[in-house]
Amino acid sequence: MYHKMDNGQEELFNETIADYSERLHNEDLTPPKERKWGFFSLLSMWMSDVHSIGGYTFAAGLFFLGLSGWQVFIAIILGALLVNYFVNLLSVPGTKMGLPFPVMARISFGVFGANIPALIRGTIAVFWYGIQTYLASNAVVGVMLLLMPSLVTLNDTSFLGLSLLGWIGFLILWVLQLLIAVYGMEKIRKFDNFAGTAVYVMMLFLLIWIVKKANGNINIMDHFVEVSRGKQIHSFFAAIALVVAYFSTLMLNACDFTRFSMSTKVTKRGNFYGIPVNLTAFSLAAVVITAGTITVFGKAIVDPVLIVQKIGNSVVNFIAAIVFIVATLAINIIANLVSPAYDFANVAPKHINFKKGTIMTAILSVLVMPWKVYGSPVAVNYFLGGLGAFLGSIFGVMLMDYYLVKKQKVDVHSLYKEGAASPYWYNNGFNLRALSAFMIGSTFAAIAALVPMLSFFAPFSWFIGAMISAVAYRGLMQRNQQIVVDKTQSISVIE
Repeated sequence: MYHKMDNGQEELFNETIADYSERLHNEDLTPPKERKWGFFSLLSMWMSDVHSIGGYTFAAGLFFLGLSGWQVFIAIILGALLVNYFVNLLSVPGTKMGLPFPVMARISFGVFGANIPALIRGTIAVFWYGIQTYLASNAVVGVMLLLMPSLVTLNDTSFLGLSLLGWIGFLILWVLQLLIAVYGMEKIRKFDNFAGTAVYVMMLFLLIWIVKKANGNINIMDHFVEVSRGKQIHSFFAAIALVVAYFSTLMLNACDFTRFSMSTKVTKRGNFYGIPVNLTAFSLAAVVITAGTITVFGKAIVDPVLIVQKIGNSVVNFIAAIVFIVATLAINIIANLVSPAYDFANVAPKHINFKKGTIMTAILSVLVMPWKVYGSPVAVNYFLGGLGAFLGSIFGVMLMDYYLVKKQKVDVHSLYKEGAASPYWYNNGFNLRALSAFMIGSTFAAIAALVPMLSFFAPFSWFIGAMISAVAYRGLMQRNQQIVVDKTQSISVIE
């Protein structure tokens, strides 16, 4: 079952499109005519985002902030509930109006000004898409060496800083991801339905193995690292903030997926079970396994790939590598490919659709040479970290505008029109107040995130940017800002 426009709605929708600007719309950017994403599809989408090597090490790593096990679990649950709340604030309107993130951004930033936050989000995604592909390609290389050990000689030849064997592994994964994504959101939905579940099977296997190996002697309630009481309090709130920051990218563009949801009820249900419920279960498994490695090996191992290698079984290593590859494929497509595909399409809709945006993202992810970026702490911490600090400011402006300035009233059709008749035209397509508020908040967020002497505030940079930008935007906007009644409810809003 899926939601589909009736004949009258579709006829009205097609008539209205004739008035749209070719610089502002194509079929991929307008509300979808069919909605096939149900509860399980949204749950799988979130599972794909959580169930990754990065998600595992992140959850396990929280236990090394100096907190006890129960403190970490409370922090994870509170953080996940906050993420769920924030995600709903943009993803539910995305369901109602059927809009992807860059079009949603037009409401507050202007029909052309929205390209600025969209390209910031897209640039971050391109780099991380390449980095994740590179990291997962190591598993592909591992599989190839298991099957054909003689290939190790290919490591002796390198090109642009990557060995020939590394290039083969990278390009294999690069092509696989592209083949899945280039066929559109429906193919991505079907892949995620499989990928999100597959990782739980591997996690269950590791959990049973480590518990058996440790003879059940696993304690997750003690402190893994001893710190002062004051440091514990800071670490507790930092852990909550870090959970939110970890999901900051998808909190912005979750509407890229929920626009295909059958109803707002389905969206809220999928978000709840996909974030707080699923994240807590996954984190619990990661922590039990990590604590088990202390008992079995005498030290904590937070990388699941290294744990699998300790099993010493080539068949298990092969299966695990395949699962880790699938998991990385899923999170990379969900978190780092869909967003820039829409973001690039939003810049030039007449010439770039979702498929072309996907291909552009894939090509750019190679050109940035992600293996070199990942190998440079300066590039990762200052460039990507600095850009990431901007995401909270974008979020703050969009929320303040939609809920307190526009009062949740949006003329969807005008988001695709040029000229003063559109309430989202502002100043030649740019809302200078939104851009100013964004710059104010992101400046403070970047300082908090990147200046070493302010490291105390670094975990909270997302919140700093979001709050300062929201308050600044509210102050900059005129109180008599025109509020437009949504004229498209009959064709683009689902309750």
